[in-house]
Amino acid sequence: MQHSKRNNTWSKWGIFLGVAVALGALVVVGWTFMQNRFQPGSPLDADVTIGIGDMPQSLDIRSDSSAAAERLLIDNVYETLVTVDQDNKLQPGLATSWKTSDDGLTVTLTLQSGVTFSNSHTLDASDAVWSLQQNVTNKVADVDELGDLASVTNPNATTVVITLAKPNPTLLRALSGRLGIVYDSESSSADYQRKAIGSGPFIVADFQPGHSLKLARSDTYHGTKTVSQAIEFMQYSDADALSKALTDGSLDMAAPVSASTATGLNGKDGLTVKEGATTDKVLLAYNNGTDSLLSDEQARKAFRYQIDAAGIASAQPDAAGTLGGPISPLEPGYEDLTGLYPHDENQAGQMFSYFGAQYLTTVNLVVPEEYRSLAETIKQQIERQPRPTVNLEVLSDEDYAKRIKDGKWELTVMSMDGTDDAGIFADPDSMFHYDHTEAQQAYADARAATNDADYEARMKAYARLISEDAASDWLYTRKCFTVASTKVSGYPTSMINRRMPLAGLTVK
Repeated sequence: MQHSKRNNTWSKWGIFLGVAVALGALVVVGWTFMQNRFQPGSPLDADVTIGIGDMPQSLDIRSDSSAAAERLLIDNVYETLVTVDQDNKLQPGLATSWKTSDDGLTVTLTLQSGVTFSNSHTLDASDAVWSLQQNVTNKVADVDELGDLASVTNPNATTVVITLAKPNPTLLRALSGRLGIVYDSESSSADYQRKAIGSGPFIVADFQPGHSLKLARSDTYHGTKTVSQAIEFMQYSDADALSKALTDGSLDMAAPVSASTATGLNGKDGLTVKEGATTDKVLLAYNNGTDSLLSDEQARKAFRYQIDAAGIASAQPDAAGTLGGPISPLEPGYEDLTGLYPHDENQAGQMFSYFGAQYLTTVNLVVPEEYRSLAETIKQQIERQPRPTVNLEVLSDEDYAKRIKDGKWELTVMSMDGTDDAGIFADPDSMFHYDHTEAQQAYADARAATNDADYEARMKAYARLISEDAASDWLYTRKCFTVASTKVSGYPTSMINRRMPLAGLTVK
């Protein structure tokens, strides 16, 4: 690919891997790391100090797949081709507009002009093409979400044309996350683990992995300058220490915090607790494998009638509402499916009675420690019936992961947090082992959609199908919590477990 700005050559990109190029890049990166090791320490005082529970180990979002790296850097230090608002709706980012062809195979994005990176280099369409190439070449996390890319063209400085081998109705969604970040192609040898060259409203002023991250206002930003001159994130691994720092004024804000922390601080003088929506879905997952009781449709449906999902949701401090299906209210294709299996122990009992005593004996409910309390509630609800009994095992994270991988479980409590992640139930090789031909075809139809309206309608049909078949029991969606000084304003409250744009953040 030729993407140089110096010779103004705009040409088509074909995706390829070169061993020699890869080896050369490793040498360059290694040398750059030795020569440009991050030198910490910034004299700039933070206007706002924010407590967080997790800190990225690297600033390179391409290699650090942690949620923390995305949450802190995207929208603040890095900008994406497309972005999302607080309702998880797609909005213009570096691309001011886009158009998808009728066959869904060509997406044309028009980029903003006059944009520069923090090093004052110009950002244009060639950088976008190069960045997409790097995603594929380096196999960045979730790169498959880009779909079957046939080519990417940059016919001029403000136009990017993406051509697909087959439709990908979630391509724009993918371009709103790490895959849509535009990097400076003229700074390819920079040490992105300790430096950040972005086009966002902030620059990285200081980074101490596992401890702190300080952002400062970018003087080169093309949009409205940030209200705060500097923001500092401080990591707190202990919830009690975090709460103390908020109450004694060491911190101005903490986000996201646990439901228990939010509850404990609610009503404290000088502090405000705010709730927001997320796409996080908590479910009682079923192992639908052939060796599991849950491979039987009748058993799956009986469990859904037996479990009081509405009661569970009302008792959970982190619950935003009962769910009923694999798509949350903030995702395309959502439909309220809570009425499919209302809590009905008589109905459940009749369905369980169809099974002989030798067949319906004990089910294994396997969970990590964080879901102990919820699992105990579920066990109690199931055992209101004469059969089955529940063998509840609370395991370490390591042992839990092994049991799930080995398929030696029948029920588990887990969460899924991602837009368009319902497709996992169309994969018979997933942890759920749900093999349903009609569901697989319904999901394939959704993926073949060539416009947003068709995609949403087809995802809605797919979600209803797998919920009616009781592929699992979706209990509730989670909400997120922010605790801040009453002097702080201009911060987001929804989706903050995924991204936290802070350009408007200020303190009185």
